[in-house]
Amino acid sequence: MGQEQTAKPILAVVCIPTFRRPDWLERTLYSVLAQKTDFGFAVVVVDNDAAKAEGAARAGTILAASAIPNLILTEPNQGNCHAINRAFTEAQAAFVEAEFFLMIDDDEEAMPNWLAAIVATAQQQNADIVGGPVLRRFDVPVPKAIAEHPLFISIEGTTRSVDQIHGSGNCLIRRRVFNAMSRPPFDVRFNFLGGGDMEFFTRCRLAGFVTWWCEEAVIHEFVPAERVTAKFLMRRSIRTGSINYVVDRTHMPAGTATLKNIASLGLGVVRGAAVLVRTGSWLGASHPLLLPVGRIMASLGILPTPYKAAR
Repeated sequence: MGQEQTAKPILAVVCIPTFRRPDWLERTLYSVLAQKTDFGFAVVVVDNDAAKAEGAARAGTILAASAIPNLILTEPNQGNCHAINRAFTEAQAAFVEAEFFLMIDDDEEAMPNWLAAIVATAQQQNADIVGGPVLRRFDVPVPKAIAEHPLFISIEGTTRSVDQIHGSGNCLIRRRVFNAMSRPPFDVRFNFLGGGDMEFFTRCRLAGFVTWWCEEAVIHEFVPAERVTAKFLMRRSIRTGSINYVVDRTHMPAGTATLKNIASLGLGVVRGAAVLVRTGSWLGASHPLLLPVGRIMASLGILPTPYKAAR
């Protein structure tokens, strides 16, 4: 497959930002290299730990044994937006014939038909952006309340047009989108908070780009034990509220985001009660209650920085 692949024009580039997870990156890379397509594709890996660059070294070993074109880089500026911007920018420059640029995270694994399916949807629908399901696979057994927590729920349903997607962990972006948007594409103010992808796709929606959802383009995300505790999930609910506020403040008229904070408090109580009645899960019910907490904290300038790691 590899030798034949290099003879085909490169239509798509799969970008993989990574940070201090070489073993997980290896799993991700092998799933990408195993993709079955009738078009050529390339791989770009950006290691955001320039000091050690263990991910880059591991990627070099794996990709050296493959005929698939690739580019391995290190990004010295810490922050996930810096790494993602570097990946997309270098991919466009290095593979000038490519039309589609995709991203998969280093804690994910692509199903064999992922790349073919998501590209086919983009081509058939002339879509600018395409997203697909991210199904969680837990490293440890978890109760139903955890497995069905709102933070672990992906968009569902058949392949269709949608207003926008919110995450970059399973996405395709057409070259013309990058050409039309400001650079760098992901706002580096979201480097350590997270949510740079949501803000980018919000801008794309406001700019009128067409987004589709591809049911067949499936990716699995591996969730470690430390991310299924009540403490972690409650903190993440608060962070999600903070991200929502910052995105709203960026794109809504002055004062509207603050009014939305007030409305979200009442809605949070109602939605939390509804979740509790429906599921009996206090943890699930806490999510809509903690979202407005995060929004209010962000409005006061209190922002979490989960992606800021020690050097």
